[in-house]
Amino acid sequence: MRTLFFLLEKEFRQLLRRKSLLGMLIIAPAIQLIIMPLAADFSVKNVSIVVVDNDHSSYSQRLINKITAGGSFKLAGYVSSYKEALKMVEQDKADLALQIPVNFERNLARENSGKLFVAINAIEGTKANLGGSYLSGIVKDFDDEIRIEWTHDATVDAPQISVASSNWYNPFLNYNLYMVPAILVTLVTAMSAMQSAFNIVQEKENGTIEQINVTPIKKHIFIIGKLIPFLVLGIILFSLGLVLGRIIYHVVPVGSLIVLYGSLVVYLFAMLGLGLLISTYSATQQQAMSLSFFFINIFNMMSGVFSSVDSMPAWAQAIVQTFPPSHFIKIMRTVVLKGSGFSDISNHLIAITIIGLVLNTWAILNYRKTA
Repeated sequence: MRTLFFLLEKEFRQLLRRKSLLGMLIIAPAIQLIIMPLAADFSVKNVSIVVVDNDHSSYSQRLINKITAGGSFKLAGYVSSYKEALKMVEQDKADLALQIPVNFERNLARENSGKLFVAINAIEGTKANLGGSYLSGIVKDFDDEIRIEWTHDATVDAPQISVASSNWYNPFLNYNLYMVPAILVTLVTAMSAMQSAFNIVQEKENGTIEQINVTPIKKHIFIIGKLIPFLVLGIILFSLGLVLGRIIYHVVPVGSLIVLYGSLVVYLFAMLGLGLLISTYSATQQQAMSLSFFFINIFNMMSGVFSSVDSMPAWAQAIVQTFPPSHFIKIMRTVVLKGSGFSDISNHLIAITIIGLVLNTWAILNYRKTA
């Protein structure tokens, strides 16, 4: 323990001397946490729609007003032909084209049916799917309104089915409540993996690693001494993220802070092990940076930050189970939004612990200490 104490004192002194590093580790993630949830908003708004109204009836006008009144759609323009509407879609001036045929209102009244034609620009698949779904829902609601009007005037009331729904854990469908915990995980991941990877490599480049190698310090003590300072920095960064999330986005964890910080320590143990493992394989900081970016980019794309893991193929889901961030993102969201306890997240904690033990053991065994 005495040896570890002196090693930790050396590491903290080095960190405190590097003012620019401390600024990068604290200020840069804070700025990212402020900006990224505003930009990473996947709720579809202002879908541009061009309308071809060949009927010019009261019903067609009501339908157009209903579509544009909801806020999801922005009217890109009225045109006189479907060819003109399709041209606007081709020129990216509109995302959807809606054609209302001639005699739309008359067919509804006489034949009890009407047809609409919708063309969707599907280059951006997510926007196309959601825009088409939104429009279908509005048309369905419009159809229900008309039928209610007709049955109200009739002598016999038609049966009606109503659905009452409630949004659990996120009542107002606030997207920031979903994204802020995940983005905080990505920032902690980048800091812990990259900086711990640079640490040993920097010792190699400066030549100070040779001085440590000739000392009687054991390998596992050396690795622990390199791990703990960044564990402390990770906790500080995480705490700053929680404060910013509460002040700026009003994200207040429903669950216990003890659960969050306990899970954070386990997670940092795994990610710092990955960083230390990368450093044992890297001879320069450039190599360490390249390897770190490789893993961090994969984690960001596949761990459920921006897209659901459940929608991936089975083989991809199996790979994602070996990623510590995928487990910690689920922990963050369930604890922050649902108030889950240790018993609810035990499977994820066990998975992170096993991964951390493998990575840190690998790093210790791979570090070659020569006298």
